[in-house]
Amino acid sequence: MNSIGIIGAGNIGRAFATALANNNIRATLSNSRGPDSLKDVVAAIGPTIETGTREEAASKDIVLVAVNWSKLPGALAGLPDFGGRIVIDANNPIEAPLFRPAELNGRLSSEVFTGLVPGARVVKAFNHLQPHLLSGDPRAEGGRRVLFYSGDEAGSKAEVGALIDRLGFFGIDLGPISVGGRLVQFPGGPLPALNLVKFD
Repeated sequence: MNSIGIIGAGNIGRAFATALANNNIRATLSNSRGPDSLKDVVAAIGPTIETGTREEAASKDIVLVAVNWSKLPGALAGLPDFGGRIVIDANNPIEAPLFRPAELNGRLSSEVFTGLVPGARVVKAFNHLQPHLLSGDPRAEGGRRVLFYSGDEAGSKAEVGALIDRLGFFGIDLGPISVGGRLVQFPGGPLPALNLVKFD
């Protein structure tokens, strides 16, 4: 099983960690304030989740990043080249409390993100479903909740798709980031916040 790190302990980061814990999958959760600030958080999530530094989380085989958009450059600054490891872009170019879209100058948010994680195989995933649904039971209405993902490299998408399946969700590959990233980008894309179920 691939090791997993999480950079960002906000709603999405904690929801992803909870989904992992619900399936007895180990992961390292980090934030900008350091491991001590997360002790109570990981204690509430479950024993398979541990605290770690940003660098420790970034060293794992699969790294999920979910950070407030304006803080992304700082959160990723100074990390070593990812050397072909998988980095999951779970970010949206918008922030509370104003929820004003970030200025992307015509680029996709995932294109901007990719520039911040040199050497990474980037997969866009886990950004479109509301946190309480991501951390909850993926089985609903007689089927499985849908999670979309997209990426430009088949191997990394296959690994993220396998993780989605292990978490109990039904993954749908939206193709390259130029297509899938646009569909799930919030705001702007048609898929964010849709709670879709694939019937078995």
